Parts: sequence; C-alpha cells; structure tokens
Amino acid sequence: MALPITVNGQNQMVTSSSDTPLLYVLRDELGLNGPRFGCGLSQCGACTVLVNGQAIRSCVYALSRVGDQPVTTLEGLGTPDAPHALQTAFIDEQAGECAYCINGMIMVAAAFLTQNPSPTQAQITQALDGNLCRCGSHPRIVAAVQRAAGAAV
Repeated sequence: MALPITVNGQNQMVTSSSDTPLLYVLRDELGLNGPRFGCGLSQCGACTVLVNGQAIRSCVYALSRVGDQPVTTLEGLGTPDAPHALQTAFIDEQAGECAYCINGMIMVAAAFLTQNPSPTQAQITQALDGNLCRCGSHPRIVAAVQRAAGAAV
C-alpha cells in the first residue's frame, strides 16, 4: 500500500511499510543522500531531518509518525543556485573535514536558528551538543552557524 509523504515541498507516494525508519524511505526509496546513516541508534545525528520544522533523528523515526507533516532534508534547504545561509556559511568556514556529520549539523542548526536567530557561541555549542563529529571540526562548525546567524537565516 502506498503512503503519501511531503518531502522538500513535493508530494510523494512511498511503498515502504509504516514502521520503516524515515531515513531508509528518504535514502532508499526517494534517492536523497543528505541524511546519512551513522549509528542507527539516534546517538550521532548524521541522519537528522526536519519534520514540521523540528530536528528529528530519522534513523529511529517511523514513517507512520510523519503523517501529513512536511519533511525537509538538506537537499530541501536550498538549491545549488540559491543555497541556504547555513550551506553557504559551512562552505565559507570550511566546516567539514570529512563532512559525514555535516547534514546533521546543518539540519539541527536550521531548526535551532529558527527558534533563536541571534544565539551566543555557548548556545550554538549547546544546540549542537548531541551531534557527533569524529574529525574535530567543532570550532569551524560553530563559526559557520555564527556566520549564518549573522546572515539572517
């Protein structure tokens, strides 16, 4: 049975079962590569997407929980011709070393900046605390979020 889902502003029909983690639907069925499989346990943040504007870990979020709420992935934040302020800031700050974590960092930051458009460095650090980066790019990631906040996300 096909289920409706709205991803990045487009209505889609997916055939995954309702208990399938959203991450697999996005990557395997819809071909989106922004959300990454990291740990599969909601601990690293690489799979983060926005559901109705809230950052969620898609590796443990069942398709059935989405309902009629819009889903936004990294691909839906901006376009190559008109990137989101966070995407531009992460590039400008060279925030990703291996960049495996960047999807989660940007998606959490996007939800965070919607709630707090003028954060302090400490607030940014706290907001990103649940996202892991093995390369140690945290200072550049925080700088990128600060830059994006200054650019009116």
